[in-house]
Amino acid sequence: MPSPRRSRPLVPVLLCLLAAFTVRPAAAEGEQALSGPPDDGGLSTRVARLHQEAERATRRYEAGARRLEAERVRAGELNRMLAEKRQEAKALREDLGRYARAQYRAGGGLPVTAQLLLADDPEALMTSHRAVWRADLAVHNVIEKSRRAERRLTEERRKAEQRSRQLEQRSTELAGIRQEIQTTLEEAQGLLQGRADASVAAGSCRGAVRLEEPEQAAVGPWVAPVDGYTLSAGFGQGGARWASRHTGQDFAVPIGTPVRAVGEGRVTRVACGGPFGIEVVIEHPGGHYTQYAHLAAVTVDQGQQVGAGQVIAQSGTSGNSTGPHLHFEVRVTPASGSALDPVPWLSARGVPLG
Repeated sequence: MPSPRRSRPLVPVLLCLLAAFTVRPAAAEGEQALSGPPDDGGLSTRVARLHQEAERATRRYEAGARRLEAERVRAGELNRMLAEKRQEAKALREDLGRYARAQYRAGGGLPVTAQLLLADDPEALMTSHRAVWRADLAVHNVIEKSRRAERRLTEERRKAEQRSRQLEQRSTELAGIRQEIQTTLEEAQGLLQGRADASVAAGSCRGAVRLEEPEQAAVGPWVAPVDGYTLSAGFGQGGARWASRHTGQDFAVPIGTPVRAVGEGRVTRVACGGPFGIEVVIEHPGGHYTQYAHLAAVTVDQGQQVGAGQVIAQSGTSGNSTGPHLHFEVRVTPASGSALDPVPWLSARGVPLG
């Protein structure tokens, strides 16, 4: 049996450990301390890149589809022109046949020499024959010209049909590439959202991930929070999904869509858990705050200064959300319950939403 003298040194150690746990600061409600560098494994970056690849593939596919449609229209126009030329040539041949038969009947089938010998006015007959010859030559020239035009149109139509077949094949290839990228993107989006849901369930944010900034044109002092959106639930809208009224504007976008700061400011809140899921709040000069909620990942740290158009997060469907979207609020305080309608607020700053 161990003696009391030997067990005493353990008491100070236990007391130190207890003190360490006791003095650890508790996170504010709904705002959990970051758990250190995120174990992202490049997933957020992969989703961002796949979004860009999907956009490029879609643009290539749509451009190819426009070229294909233009070639089909051109081929149809050539078919119409060719049909007209063939009809024109047929009418000319029929006219020439009638003309030849009329001349044969007028001459009684006699050779020109016999007609001259029997004519009462040989000079008038020769003049008549020269006129007939010139008319005959003119008709034959018109027919030959029509045949050349028909051959040219036939060749152009053949080339147009060949281009159409090539474009159809390319369109099929581009559709396959786009679908492959989309399938890969959806799988990565599922993984990203799964990690976001795990963070919300644990109430512990994984920390900011670092993304390559997607290409963007020069921006003004204020921008829309996302690109390629569809406006869904609006400010003040009622329904069973909200305790009272909807306090922001929802932007329906796919999971992983880059979310941008609408204006310059300082990140005052990065939180996980609660009805907003993963959220970011930014304080802007002039006393307004903007909130970005239901995120899948955050790319900024609390206290960080951000510029207009800077990517601060990736959209998702964390928290009380029925589908992928960004919940965006404008507030007069950093806390919920002080929201303004974001649509006129952004419009007054040169960012109309449509």
